[in-house]
Amino acid sequence: MNFKDKVAIVTGGAQGIGRCITEEFQKAGAMVCVIDKQQGNHFVGDLADKETLEQFAKEVIEKHGQVDYLINNALPLMKGICECSYEEFQYALSVGVTAPFYLTKLFAPYFTKGAAIVNISSSRDRMSQPQTESYTAAKGGIAALTHALAVSLAGRVRVNSISPGWIDTAYTVYEGSDAIQQPAGRVGNPMDIANMALYLCSDKAGFITGENICIDGGMTHQMIYHGDNGWTLK
Repeated sequence: MNFKDKVAIVTGGAQGIGRCITEEFQKAGAMVCVIDKQQGNHFVGDLADKETLEQFAKEVIEKHGQVDYLINNALPLMKGICECSYEEFQYALSVGVTAPFYLTKLFAPYFTKGAAIVNISSSRDRMSQPQTESYTAAKGGIAALTHALAVSLAGRVRVNSISPGWIDTAYTVYEGSDAIQQPAGRVGNPMDIANMALYLCSDKAGFITGENICIDGGMTHQMIYHGDNGWTLK
């Protein structure tokens, strides 16, 4: 895939999945604008802050004058109902849902023909562990925001989301139960997500919009019953 002279924006692009997506876009020739709280050679700022989003958008447009791809990847706070405060829950939603919405709104006049948005959700948008409410709510929100934006921006911008499962950002190779419990036979890595993100931005995905694609090694499709297939509840 060739993204020469294309402008890609990646939120939370300084580390983990976001960094991998950033690097893959760069390898494909794109000019990548990153915003992240982590210090580095990119726009440093908190996505929960409205003025920060406006300043970032202003700088991108002043420098490039257009946006081809927007990857909303920044990681929301994960806390559960027992410990998460009202303010922390609001913060998680601000990073995970409000920021993607507002950046889309800010960049709307500047999206080019064939533009695409990819929102990074999570397999937690459909399943949960205890004490993960802030993160799960944010990821469920961005999955729903995806199809809403796809309809509102129909004919102008394609909008899709990816729901990663267990992705080890250190590329650790797991063996034993950690690998075997996943139908694909391994734990995922950032390239599994980056490959799909670039595909969804490419012309090859020109007939795909409003979709949520779960990349979790098949985990969310695996039925688990006590005593079945070696699964036991202790």
